[in-house]
Amino acid sequence: MSSQDIPEENLPAAQDTAHGAVGVADEKHPFADPGLPPHEHRIQDVDERAAKRSERAVALMFTVSMLATIGFIASFVAIPHDNSVYIFPIGHINALNFALGLTLGLALFCIGAGAVHWARTLMSDVEVADDRHPIEASEEVRAKVHADFKQGAKESVIGRRKLIRNTMFGALTLVPLSGVVLLRDLGPLPEEKLRHTLWSKGKLLVNMNTNEPLRPSDVAVGSLTFAKPEGLEQHDHGFQNEIAKAALMIVRIQPDNIKDKRELEWSHEGIVAFSKICTHVGCPISLYEQQTHHVLCPCHQSTFDLSDGARVIFGPAGHALPQLRIGVNDEGYLEALGDFEEPVGPAFWERG
Repeated sequence: MSSQDIPEENLPAAQDTAHGAVGVADEKHPFADPGLPPHEHRIQDVDERAAKRSERAVALMFTVSMLATIGFIASFVAIPHDNSVYIFPIGHINALNFALGLTLGLALFCIGAGAVHWARTLMSDVEVADDRHPIEASEEVRAKVHADFKQGAKESVIGRRKLIRNTMFGALTLVPLSGVVLLRDLGPLPEEKLRHTLWSKGKLLVNMNTNEPLRPSDVAVGSLTFAKPEGLEQHDHGFQNEIAKAALMIVRIQPDNIKDKRELEWSHEGIVAFSKICTHVGCPISLYEQQTHHVLCPCHQSTFDLSDGARVIFGPAGHALPQLRIGVNDEGYLEALGDFEEPVGPAFWERG
């Protein structure tokens, strides 16, 4: 709606005419300066009800942005990362990614749309002509810039339109929280998951190769056997996560050759069970030297002495391999007498 459609009594006292320096062509300036066209008032300039409607529209967009940011945070917390949803015509997509993209996109779009609508309907749209000046600003220019800035702030009506100002500040304050929340995705919080494994009192030690429970007679002196907890199968959901914590290596050492007192107490007839997961970066240990009872991690050559509590004797590993206390049940099978007393694998930030 232009000013031509507004009754004369609602218009300002005088319409703006063409402004700017209108020049005449001459020998020195062959092209005349046409000046600026007459300024036409918008409906919001002359009708406060229309201005209020625009103000409410801008505030609504900023409010929707705030709600979308809250929705982003709620989606991040509430929606499981492995859920999928069918969206026509895209098909099946990850529900969490869809929710995060939709809410964050809506939050940013509404801030931009609100700012554009605010500028086009409520801020001053009068064009001002100004002469070019050298890059270095004089004191007069600096004073003029400061004055123009104050005038622009005044014409933005941010002081008078408090509803817009408050909702804009709210939207701009909440949107950065989306980035803060995403810091949570630098890695999963371990909680108690890294402190416990599937081993518990009475769980049988099952040979990884034969999938059969182990008897003491199955473990020969100088041999290296890999074991898993009873009941854990390769086709189980989460098998890789569980075996990464519960994998065992079992060796048999002559009891007289075991130097560590607790290691001897936690063994059965010289059969000792240690975590297979290196305490450096979590690689599986698989190289055993039966004469020295040393095991070597193939990734970074951390070396552990299985006859002396699996302490580190070489390499970057930070601490010894955890030992699992074992015994024999009434049927003659090797069993765990509890879980590891310390977390397996490398250190992590919640370990303390």
